Amino acid sequence: MSASLPNVTVLGLGRMGTAIADRLAGQGWEVTGWNRTPVSAAGSITLAADPADAVAKAEIVVLALYDGPACREVISRIKPALRPDSLIVNTSTIAPAEAAALSSDLGASYLHAPVLGSVPAVTSGSLTILVGGQPARSVDVLASLGRIETVGDAATAAALKLIANSSLAGVVSALRESLQQAAALGVPRDRALDILALGQLGGLVTRKRQVLLGEATPTQFTIGALAKDADLLSTASGYPLPYAAELAESAADPDADIALAATVPPVDAAVLAPLNAYIRGHATGDPAHFRAAFLPSAHIEGIRAGAFVSWDLEQYCAKFDGTPAPDEASRRRRIDSVEVHGTVATASMTLWHGPDTFKDIFLLVHTPTGWHIANKAYARS
Repeated sequence: MSASLPNVTVLGLGRMGTAIADRLAGQGWEVTGWNRTPVSAAGSITLAADPADAVAKAEIVVLALYDGPACREVISRIKPALRPDSLIVNTSTIAPAEAAALSSDLGASYLHAPVLGSVPAVTSGSLTILVGGQPARSVDVLASLGRIETVGDAATAAALKLIANSSLAGVVSALRESLQQAAALGVPRDRALDILALGQLGGLVTRKRQVLLGEATPTQFTIGALAKDADLLSTASGYPLPYAAELAESAADPDADIALAATVPPVDAAVLAPLNAYIRGHATGDPAHFRAAFLPSAHIEGIRAGAFVSWDLEQYCAKFDGTPAPDEASRRRRIDSVEVHGTVATASMTLWHGPDTFKDIFLLVHTPTGWHIANKAYARS
């Protein structure tokens, strides 16, 4: 790069911001950096104590901030100090509406450019940059960081970044389920990872193997940041995203690497106990198992013979005579899902009973005597 390149300021020197600043400085750019909390000088980056001072000479201002509110707050602080020809390139992951509002406010002075990839991709200059707008004035800076993918306007770029991160959340969730199943079957984690690395989860398993085995490695993307992105996507789309709740309620440290979300232990056996008692009730025809599974106040509701029915527990138990169904050997039941939210949980189960298939939906609560089913609704097909 030539020494006459425009001055660049990077606002936000977290993991990604620092990596971006280091990469640009290494490519010959004159880089000034600023962070809301004090940081030590690194390499050839000039540190500023105030964001307005940091942008005073900058032709290009790169934002690498945590969220939309942080972007708005920092932009409000630097606007009076910006040069008339300055361009703000925002690599932060924010909501589509937030990106659209910043673009509307700043006009041609704003380019929304979230990135796909983490610190290693920045270091190697192999990021994919989702550019919402016309990148002509910033193309050299962006080309120093990776490959430019022009995707439309600012809101579209923000939306696509969230969609990309939701796929990562889905992969982490799939890996968690695989590791939980391996543990339940007594398969050592390292051996399970050997095989998972050969399949569809191979990319994540290979990159995160050390983390998954409990070894200390630098964190590149945190559970909390991924949970924030999942929540932004769900809120923006208005469409349920199970991963958002899973990540937000993960037992793992929100500041930990995303891979640790895949090492969360399975649902506690105590939560499964009433569901298994319910299964035993059907398998044996013994209503005592249902009384152990349900709260005395529970109701069982659904459509039977074309009419809505609502039975209390004793009415339901009266339908069982203490003997298995004649075709019990051919019947099957499967717990499909369990989601625990503190002292309440939801669960679903499929029952194949002869020609009929039932889908049962349960609400469970934790009481002084343990977990119990508070209510059940079912559909029959």
